[in-house]
Amino acid sequence: MAKLYYLQLTRECNQNCRFCSNPSNGSVISAEKAGAMMRDYAKRKASGIIFTGGEPTLHPKLPDFIAYARTLGMEPRIVTNGQRTADFRYFSRLRGAGLRHLHVSIHSHVPALQEHLSRTKGSLANLFKTLGNAGRLGVSVNVNTVINRYNSGHLHLAVRFLCSKYPFISHFVFNNMDPGMERVVEFPDTIPTLAGFEASLAAAMRFLSGSGRTFRVERVPLCFMAEFAHCSTETRKIVKGENRLTYFLDEKELIVQEDWSYGKGERCAVCTLRRICAGLYKKDVYYKSEELCPLFTDPAAIADRILGR
Repeated sequence: MAKLYYLQLTRECNQNCRFCSNPSNGSVISAEKAGAMMRDYAKRKASGIIFTGGEPTLHPKLPDFIAYARTLGMEPRIVTNGQRTADFRYFSRLRGAGLRHLHVSIHSHVPALQEHLSRTKGSLANLFKTLGNAGRLGVSVNVNTVINRYNSGHLHLAVRFLCSKYPFISHFVFNNMDPGMERVVEFPDTIPTLAGFEASLAAAMRFLSGSGRTFRVERVPLCFMAEFAHCSTETRKIVKGENRLTYFLDEKELIVQEDWSYGKGERCAVCTLRRICAGLYKKDVYYKSEELCPLFTDPAAIADRILGR
C-alpha cells in the first residue's frame, strides 16, 4: 500500500481563504529540519511526500526539497493554491527539480465565487494558468475541493467543467469543511449542511466514475456517499489499517493519525456500516447528528471492493 506522508513547509500564504484549516502563524521550516523530517519519512518507508502549508510554493527552498525527496526514494508532490505556479518559468523549475504530480485547490469554477472564498483577486484565472502549465509540462494533477455552503450546490458542475477544459485531470478529492479552526470562526456562513451538498456530491461522483476518473471524499459519513462508500478516505483507512503522518508547523508538530472514528449518532447503532464508517466530524457542534440515517448495506462487499478482492 502507498504511504504518502505530509510535511508543512510554511504557514505563510498568498491567499486568505475563508475556511483555511491551517492559517498563517509566521512559521517557516528550516532546510535542516525539512531534511531531517524527509530522512525520517524515508526510514518509515514512505513511498511519497506531500509538501503542504500554508502555501508551499512560498518557501524558497521548495525546488531543493523536491529534488532531495527523490534522492531518498520518495515521490514528491505539493498541495498548492495555484497562484505562483501560474508562472510558467517557476513551474518549470519545480518540474526540473523532479515534480511530477500536483494537488491543486479549486473550490469553484465560477470566478467571482472562487475569489470570494479565497479572498484573492484573479485567483481562478491563475489556477487555469497553472492547469495549462501542468498540461504543457506533463505534470499529473489532482483537484482538491473544500465543500462549503457556497459551492455545495454545484460540485457536479465544477467537475464537469474542469474535466471538459482539462481532460488530463484524473483524480478529485472532496474535503468536507473542517469548521474547528480559527478562520472559520470568523466566517461561520461558509459551514455547509450534509443535506445541502448530498445531491451535488452524488452527481459529481457519478460523473467522475462514469468518465473513468477516481476520487476520494473526506469527513462525509457513508450515509451521504450514495453508492460510493468505497471512496471514503476514512473507510479506506479503516479497512486497510492505514495511518496518516503529518508534520505541522505549530504546537502539534508530528502527528500520526491512526484513529479514523468521529462521532456517531443514535441512529448509527443499527447501521450495518457503523464499524467501517468514521461517523460525523464535529458531531452536534457544527454538523447535526439528526441528519444521519442508518444503512443496511453489506460491509464485507465494500471492504472487498477496497481491497480489490
